[in-house]
Amino acid sequence: MSTSRFVTRRLLPSLALLTIALVSLARLALAADKNPSERWEKDIQAFEAADRKQPSPDNAVLFIGASGIRMWKSLPTDFPAEKTVNRGFGGSEMADSAYYADRIVVPYKPRLIVIQAGGNDINSGKSPERVLADFKSFVDKVRAKLPDVRIAYLGMNPSPSRWAQRDKQQKGNALVREYITSGKNLDFIEFWDVLLGPDGKPREDLFIADKLHNNEAGYKIRADVVRPHLTQAIK
Repeated sequence: MSTSRFVTRRLLPSLALLTIALVSLARLALAADKNPSERWEKDIQAFEAADRKQPSPDNAVLFIGASGIRMWKSLPTDFPAEKTVNRGFGGSEMADSAYYADRIVVPYKPRLIVIQAGGNDINSGKSPERVLADFKSFVDKVRAKLPDVRIAYLGMNPSPSRWAQRDKQQKGNALVREYITSGKNLDFIEFWDVLLGPDGKPREDLFIADKLHNNEAGYKIRADVVRPHLTQAIK
């Protein structure tokens, strides 16, 4: 066997390992560059496909945020006098709504935006201060294109499954409420005490089996709480 062929055969395994390592490093670099919000890309594309098939109305009330919005199937009957658009997606966080605002907020030119997000943020380990910062980012991004639109934050609500997180949730609510009071065309919708029972804990009869999401009775209360804020936004 020639020396060159021997050397080549000895080097092949090392070259293969080096190639695998370089590919792995490249994949890690791509993953590091990828925004976490991109995990919802398919959901956003589904909204865009639905809009192409049947465009959403302008000057509507846009509901956006996490699964508490996504699962609100009774919006049209809860607010029959309103044009409503539901753009809740997955278990999204506040930063996700900000990331996709140019695609699922701005194009609808809503007269009012009702956003509910923050609970998943707290559950994932983010701080109340981060929830506020991401809400500010959402407001800034929307207002860059829709400077006069009213934005209402539907406060984080208590639930049996996340009762241990209540202190951080309430602190997040307080921070957002304080910011809203000093802003323009901003509204805070309080949604805490109405879900508590006489014992001061979340009423389990207002939640489905996962003890996180509201059932029909819970959404009726939710609608009753939100309704006055829709009327206020008209003035």
